[in-house]
Amino acid sequence: MRNAFGQELLGPVSLSSAILLQPQRSYRAALCTELTKPLVVRDILSPSLQPHEVRIRVRYCGVNFADILACQGLYQKKHSLPFTPGMEFSGDVMETGESVNSVKEGDRVIGVANTKALAEEYIADQKLLWMIPPGVSYEDAAALPVSYGTAILALERRAQTQTGETVLVTAAAGATGLAVVEVATKVLKAKVIAAAGSDKKCNLALQKGAFQSVNYDRASLREEVKKLTASKGVDVVIDTVGGDIFKEALHSLAWEGRIVVVGFAGGTIPSIPANLLLLKNISALGLYWGRYQYQDFPVFSSALSSALLYCHKGQIQPHVGAVFTLEEVNEAFAYVMQRKSTGKVVISVS
Repeated sequence: MRNAFGQELLGPVSLSSAILLQPQRSYRAALCTELTKPLVVRDILSPSLQPHEVRIRVRYCGVNFADILACQGLYQKKHSLPFTPGMEFSGDVMETGESVNSVKEGDRVIGVANTKALAEEYIADQKLLWMIPPGVSYEDAAALPVSYGTAILALERRAQTQTGETVLVTAAAGATGLAVVEVATKVLKAKVIAAAGSDKKCNLALQKGAFQSVNYDRASLREEVKKLTASKGVDVVIDTVGGDIFKEALHSLAWEGRIVVVGFAGGTIPSIPANLLLLKNISALGLYWGRYQYQDFPVFSSALSSALLYCHKGQIQPHVGAVFTLEEVNEAFAYVMQRKSTGKVVISVS
């Protein structure tokens, strides 16, 4: 079709074709394409935003044991293949949906996710983003959500830890362990006995604020705690290991002590002798941090806000033990699996 001047007009079909021919932006992401196999980094198309969503340019992504388990098909939440792992991140707001009013383009944020954060871009629900305060780096911010969110809820909400109480922390040089050490000592002003599997790891926990440590690869945790507390025992235990370490920690509790079960990094889920709970009036508590997102979001959100505030005030300083690039994601996972890591391992994405 031509106009009165003989110029060809662009009809409906050719207009649609022109739109389709416009290049769609893509970004790099780490993909699990087959369970138990190495991840691959590929370009994937950038999706459009829903009204309540925010496009994030991811700077750093924290590595969690749950990410690795998911890629092995061993995590409680199963994902359809292919999928991108990644549960926590820091970055910048690139674009916002029309209904978003909590953040704007250019804001520095942290966020949490079930998956998909191990990529150059992430699409987030606006309510799952928190502003990074001035003076807090992207790297440190990415290390906060899972580890410090867990530590804060374990100590403050579940164990109701009081100033001056003694807290025993297992796997104390891990990401969650060091977070517990810092929150307990620097924020709650409790005394911490750090338990870990090597002298090097024990020394790191001591540097973070613990006043005593136990290398449970070389000595009985129960007997050492007994010595360190003059047979009184500890008021609170935060355990991420399970197995025999959990049992020794349980026996290390004082009268009306509280033990919080956070995980089973040792691979064995222990049973609890109920008679011990009765005889010493002990409370055994569980903490599945991520469940608060769905069951009690204000509590979940408050824990993250507290972590950011504590970091901004200088009360806590995340220990980033290693940084890998996106292309080194498999090396990062292996580093964590081989228990070489201390503190948080993060991926530098962009």
